[in-house]
Amino acid sequence: MNCSLTSNLPTNGARLVEGRGALSEALVASLRTGADPVYNPDSVSSADPWGEDVQLTLHLLYELHYRGIEGVKDDREWDPELLRLRLTLESRFLDALRADLTGAPRTVEEAFAPLLTEPVDLTGSLSHQLETAGEVWHLREYATLRSLYHLKEADPHAWVIPRLTGRAKAAMVAIEYDEFGAGRADRIHSQLFADLMNDLDLDPTYGRYLDQAPAALLATVNLMSLFGLHRALRGALVGHFACVEVTSSPGSRRLAHAMRRCGAGPAAEHFYAEHVEADAVHEQVVRHEVIAGFLADEPHLEADVAFGCAATLLLEDRLTSHIQAAWEQKQTALRIPLT
Repeated sequence: MNCSLTSNLPTNGARLVEGRGALSEALVASLRTGADPVYNPDSVSSADPWGEDVQLTLHLLYELHYRGIEGVKDDREWDPELLRLRLTLESRFLDALRADLTGAPRTVEEAFAPLLTEPVDLTGSLSHQLETAGEVWHLREYATLRSLYHLKEADPHAWVIPRLTGRAKAAMVAIEYDEFGAGRADRIHSQLFADLMNDLDLDPTYGRYLDQAPAALLATVNLMSLFGLHRALRGALVGHFACVEVTSSPGSRRLAHAMRRCGAGPAAEHFYAEHVEADAVHEQVVRHEVIAGFLADEPHLEADVAFGCAATLLLEDRLTSHIQAAWEQKQTALRIPLT
């Protein structure tokens, strides 16, 4: 059934890139032609949930719920065959997360207490590495990778708002109001990141660097889309949101120093400097109002909040390991080097 009033084709959506395996190639062909995706069901069960093929397929399917994909009709967002494929891949993704987080914390205290004190040894910290020894090419690669997240930074978290009540909803809206510029388009955090990209001589077009993004990066973006689109995962989305806010300020401070030291430009420095102060305030609100209010209403979802936090840290650690391994070899962390 075609539910659209017109045959809209997004003009500011993500680009449709080439596939990276059987599933993503089948999806790309489907999106280009309008036909159902054709793939062997066994390829889903055998695909690596952390691999390029699965993560790109999920990312493209999720983009249909954001700004859409250039050249793809809006009504494909709710195409039953695409939703069936998405659900199957989401199950693989969630199973992989749960398998890797078998011993993860199940209470908010256990999940968040270690995050409230900055570690003395920052050896493994990517932001510390950039602050102390990063070069401009490192900063450009880092911004390229993060662009898929920061150009939609607050959007998936907004999906949880109608699923909250009372204190949690009021506090969540207050934080999101800041993320969306407090009423000023030029202050929206995604716009501030676009300004950062301009300073680093990068293209700030939404989704421009999808081809460059490896699976480890796509997984971090897909995680918040997965949590955001499912009401059943609202607790995990609260945990993801809280984890981002609690851990953001120290890393942002180091990244602001890195941008200043390398002469990246005022907008590049300002993006992170803005997050140092804003996220320090948000940390208090998210812990004492969003999480506390949410669990006052739905205490049975505490383990889900803890899971959302643990999953966020897991995928950030995987991404950091990918980037550091490449940079230690003086190689690009991108799938396709910047020109």
